[in-house]
Amino acid sequence: MLDLVDETFIAVPPGTLAAAFADPACWRRYWPDLVLEVYTDRGDKGLRWTVTGALIGTMEIWLEPVLDGTVLHYFLRATPAGPGGAPRALRPRELRREIDRRARASKDVALGLKEILEDGREPGVPPRTGEPGTGD
Repeated sequence: MLDLVDETFIAVPPGTLAAAFADPACWRRYWPDLVLEVYTDRGDKGLRWTVTGALIGTMEIWLEPVLDGTVLHYFLRATPAGPGGAPRALRPRELRREIDRRARASKDVALGLKEILEDGREPGVPPRTGEPGTGD
């Protein structure tokens, strides 16, 4: 069983970050070997999915407003899938490798969004006029 939790602060409002996850086509870019089906759409608070494909389980992003930005919380609780989508047991070493691979991939998604959405903005520095989420 993979049980991953990650958090990344991104200096943009929750709505700006939620928009990055709104289009199901982006999910395929972020998680190419997973098939996601929304079971709870929480708007600017995030999404919860059932997961099939390479894994079987659930995944969630929770967008928590903090100071002048958002903490992107990522949760994945899933089992590797084998032939026909049946759960597949991994040896301890394989499981550790898969957990590490998935943890790195989730951080790559978060840091990629951070780089794009913050566009060089430092935490505590007011957004430039016309920046997404400023209303200008």
